[in-house]
Amino acid sequence: MARKRYSDEDALKLLREIDVHLHDGSDVVSACRKAGLSDKTYYYWRKKFGGMGRPQLSEMRALQKENERLKKIVADLQFDKLILKESLDHSKHYEVRCPYFPRHLPGSVCSV
Repeated sequence: MARKRYSDEDALKLLREIDVHLHDGSDVVSACRKAGLSDKTYYYWRKKFGGMGRPQLSEMRALQKENERLKKIVADLQFDKLILKESLDHSKHYEVRCPYFPRHLPGSVCSV
């Protein structure tokens, strides 16, 4: 059986429809069957969208998009940090230490 994908707006509309059936005295299973859903999907949507209206839904989408963008930025910064750390560790192996260390800054390459 093919699985139908509902948009978030459609899910909210179906949740409201099921709530109307429930207030009319139907039980959850029959109300879900009238709407064409399984009760498992109803409970999942109720957990995900419970008490949410369209403005909150659009705000949730905006926050999810912003969260995704920030996660990408953090991943890029961690990658840059790793590259810099590896290059720093790599450069320490080839650095020539100055025999006149007290006169020069630690870690500087001797020009004498």
